Amino acid sequence: MSDQLENNENEENLNPEDIHHQDVEGGEVEEVDTGETITRVTGMYREWFLDYASYVILERAVPAIEDGFKPVQRRIMHSMKDLDDGRYNKVANIVGHTMQYHPHGDASIADAMVQIGQKDLLIDTQGNWGNILTGDRAAASRYIEARLSKFALDVVYNPKITEWQASYDGRRKEPINLPVMFPMLLAQGGEGIAVGLSTKILPHNFIELIDASIKHLQGKRFTLYPDFPTGGMVDVTDYNDGLRGGKIRSRARILQHDKNTLVIREIPFTTTTSSLIDSILKANDKGKIKIKKIEDNTAAEVEILIHIPSGISPDKTIDALYAFTNCETSISPLGCVIEDNKPLFIGVSEMLRRSTDRTVELLKSELEIQLGEFENQWHYASLERIFIENRIYRDIEEEETWEGVIAAIDKGLKPHTGHLKREVTEEDIVRLTEIRIKRISKFDIDKAQQKIDALEDQIAQVKHHLANLIEYAIDYFKRLKKDYGEGKERQAEIKVFDDIEATKVVIRNTKLYVNRDEGFIGTSLRRDEYVTDCSDIDDIICFTQEGKMMVTKVDSKTFIGKGIIHVAVWKKKDKRTTYNMIYKDGPRGATYVKRFNVTSMTRDREYDMTAGTKGSKVLYFSANPNGEAEVVTILLRQSGSIKKLKWDLDFADQLIKGRNSKGNIVTKYAVKRVELKEKGLSTLKPRKIWFDDTVQRLNLEGRGELLGEFKSHERLLIINQKGIAKTVVPEITLRFDEDMIVLEKWDPKKPLSAIYWEGEKELFYVKRFLIENPDKEELIITDHPKSYLERIFTEHRPQAEVVFVKERGKERKENLEVSLEEFISVKGITAMGNQLTKDKVLEINALAALPYEASEEKKTEDLDVIDEEEVKNDTEATSAKNPDTKVPPTKDNGEQGSLFD
Repeated sequence: MSDQLENNENEENLNPEDIHHQDVEGGEVEEVDTGETITRVTGMYREWFLDYASYVILERAVPAIEDGFKPVQRRIMHSMKDLDDGRYNKVANIVGHTMQYHPHGDASIADAMVQIGQKDLLIDTQGNWGNILTGDRAAASRYIEARLSKFALDVVYNPKITEWQASYDGRRKEPINLPVMFPMLLAQGGEGIAVGLSTKILPHNFIELIDASIKHLQGKRFTLYPDFPTGGMVDVTDYNDGLRGGKIRSRARILQHDKNTLVIREIPFTTTTSSLIDSILKANDKGKIKIKKIEDNTAAEVEILIHIPSGISPDKTIDALYAFTNCETSISPLGCVIEDNKPLFIGVSEMLRRSTDRTVELLKSELEIQLGEFENQWHYASLERIFIENRIYRDIEEEETWEGVIAAIDKGLKPHTGHLKREVTEEDIVRLTEIRIKRISKFDIDKAQQKIDALEDQIAQVKHHLANLIEYAIDYFKRLKKDYGEGKERQAEIKVFDDIEATKVVIRNTKLYVNRDEGFIGTSLRRDEYVTDCSDIDDIICFTQEGKMMVTKVDSKTFIGKGIIHVAVWKKKDKRTTYNMIYKDGPRGATYVKRFNVTSMTRDREYDMTAGTKGSKVLYFSANPNGEAEVVTILLRQSGSIKKLKWDLDFADQLIKGRNSKGNIVTKYAVKRVELKEKGLSTLKPRKIWFDDTVQRLNLEGRGELLGEFKSHERLLIINQKGIAKTVVPEITLRFDEDMIVLEKWDPKKPLSAIYWEGEKELFYVKRFLIENPDKEELIITDHPKSYLERIFTEHRPQAEVVFVKERGKERKENLEVSLEEFISVKGITAMGNQLTKDKVLEINALAALPYEASEEKKTEDLDVIDEEEVKNDTEATSAKNPDTKVPPTKDNGEQGSLFD
């Protein structure tokens, strides 16, 4: 082999021209028309590599479907059974014993054994076996101990139904596959990289696997999803049954400890507390998130405290942790196993079916062996009884030869063997001759018959199990669940994750500057005008005085075009931000007005927002985040006989069209200037907002329950089980506590009604109140530790039913129906309220509210609502003009109308 390697090295140093004349050992050289040389790999090159690849695939990296073990794992389990005496063994001793079967180093065996031990299923461990939460390694194998768990002894071994093969050196025998009667591969998971393929089978829940096996045996459908010892949350929407192309998302469980502290209690699969903290610190250094410090208090359970600066939203920080750190990981499963010495790609459902079917076959083999053993015992017990009861042993007294003894016993047995289930063999007779005289003298016919009867019962029971094999297998799985299922409940919560837009949650810790005259924007222009805070993943939209527009990525310094009038962070698909613009079409053209959105864009491409005439100029520009429409005053230059030199223009009268629209004519005369007269209200429809209970998030896409249509000033009312009420602006990034009991659109004029238990007085109280301070969280019950909120009503005229406790010796008091509107008037939110009753209450139920008619009050007229819409290019607008040009700047960053002379 070394000679061959030397030959290979020499060939690498040959001149390419000489290769045409060189014979390659194990290869055929072929010259093609193009002058290139193709060497076809043959002989030992191809065969040796195939042998190596096959060995790695079959003997090292990929588990077998029959028992779910890789060869090293199978050999460890076999060695542990060899050494098993009920006591702990040094892992170093087990590793040394395993080397009799595994032709590789002790380090690989020890590592594989630690991995099995950390899964806490097959090995009962003692000592420091490492920590899957922190990533700490196990102690050296000479310091830790192990023995087989009761579960392993129950489901993994049965020498009578095990197929054996010679070990690598031929000195011992080892199992081809262990007779595992449980879906072990799915319970433990498996991962390996071979030559040309890999496998990644995720671990699944012990109890769910048993339930799925039972459902399969019952002919029912089942679905399997992974479960992880690290806990956390998992989105299995795209799991794809564990096949190639699927993926899952695993998230840490992050809770809000207080307003400035987050706590991580569970971590994603494939991460450790160390790697998680490193990723958080890295994101903080890059400015993606903002934190003060991290404390790692992890011991037996995970506890990572993340302290955030005051003024930073905890909800937004949680989303940012999922978006920019290892608090969310994506895992791509790949179900690959070995079957009949070939790799097989199958899903986890098929793995479970095959495992369950194999368990049934193993149970059948086990029962058949038991049946044979019981029938042999019954046969010999019956022969022994005949032999002793009929005193056939006396017939051999006169015999002088061994053949004569055998013949005499055979002759004596024949009249009594009619009821036996098989023929009497010479081996049976030899066994009878070995019975001792002492046993014959103490033979008890009744006890012998009882033993035969017991064996007959056992035979009947085994035959019944064989006849009802599926029911027997179901009972077997139910026993496993009963005996070993305690403490193996699901640890990773299955949820549907909402997609987090990184641009919405990134911390904007970079400052953006603009040099309007020279036309530059960037984060390095610190001597120029400050625009806004931004992040390095934001897109920036810019307009210039000439009517040009461009969207570009944040950078240290970028040229846009001279005369920048507006710079802002741009959001893709933003249909709310509306741009109002008045421009002059060329030096001698008319003046136009237009309103438009910018919802999509090719980055770093220049667009023209005017009609495209050279010399066009923007006279007025504003960017309105909620579609506001202001009123401006148009002032003309004195020219000829123009009578009206000044009038107002209301942008609310203009439709929102596409950005390429030319717009509507304002005037054909020269405009002196445009002045802002009056700030406007939104002309967009109120936003419809839904609440998706599955992910506990708000959305605009129609998922979940419709909360209502919200204008910019309207709020949500939130009340939780602790009796804390607050109102919030309905932002899409909001997070909600699991104990929330009220979430609806807030009507400031509608009183709320509450029934609560007052802990100090130990009585129920009723109160009606209004939320007086919308920006403040307020406790609507007393602060006594035993006080709790019983019922909260948000209807105008609620009713409740009070059910009383039946006291001993008295008749039950009739239920009381209470109109809360009549029971108590509206008071302050801090008032205690009125006592509901002094009697003992069993329960309080909500009844249908009384009808309510809104009072006819004079209402202020609302602005006419104009739909958001995209309009194609006006045919008048950009007919033969160049559509790809730019736009102008505002001196106040476009937040309100700007004026240019």
